[in-house]
Amino acid sequence: MLPPAPPRVHRVQVLARLPHLGRGFTQGLIADGAGQVWESTGQYGQSALRRYRLGAGQDEDAAAVPPEFFAEGICRVGDYIWQLTWQERAALRWRTAPLTLLETVPYDREGWGICAAGEWIVTSDGSSELVRRDPRTLRPLGIVVVRCAGQRVMGLNDLAWSGGLVWANVIGRRSLAGIDPGTGQVVKIVDARRIAERHWGDPEAVMNGIAALPGAGEFLLTGKSWRHIYHVRLAPARPRRDPRRLLTG
Repeated sequence: MLPPAPPRVHRVQVLARLPHLGRGFTQGLIADGAGQVWESTGQYGQSALRRYRLGAGQDEDAAAVPPEFFAEGICRVGDYIWQLTWQERAALRWRTAPLTLLETVPYDREGWGICAAGEWIVTSDGSSELVRRDPRTLRPLGIVVVRCAGQRVMGLNDLAWSGGLVWANVIGRRSLAGIDPGTGQVVKIVDARRIAERHWGDPEAVMNGIAALPGAGEFLLTGKSWRHIYHVRLAPARPRRDPRRLLTG
């Protein structure tokens, strides 16, 4: 069997830099393509689900998460939103408008990232594994191990779905992985160091928060407590001798 082809490397073109409303501790980000954003913010006693317009000065809607939960990733399925929690083994289902908590359901792993990927939901838990799930119940249906050039990619965090790939923030890295959901192979890597903000003395202010937009190769990117949300477009970059180092250090 031939080894997988090396991943293609991309860079980001910044199309717009927008204020990050509230500078939240971003754990999940989704957008509808018409300027409306939902954001999940973390920390015990401070977690919330918010809806606002890009560039706006205040939320359109916001709801506090019960204080016993540390909120994580979110995804939209029809008229409701799934929100994961970190270590509580629970997921929250919300009505999109107005934001109303409908139910809390059992969940079988730590919650990190989640995205709607075609007819399935895909989730991460900070490991190298992605789990395919039933979008109605979050029941696990299958697992794929994510590898880049044969090496496991650890720290998969917030997720988005675009162009038939699952796109993942890798915790602590300023890069994104574009993952084939069928094989787990990283087929594209995005070097996003151009937009990384510096937050001296705050080691938790890492890049996290990726939302796919309708334009081909366009995303919103931000980070925990970052000052801005960046509207970016992917562009080809020069090949690298060992591109996996962008993801694995």
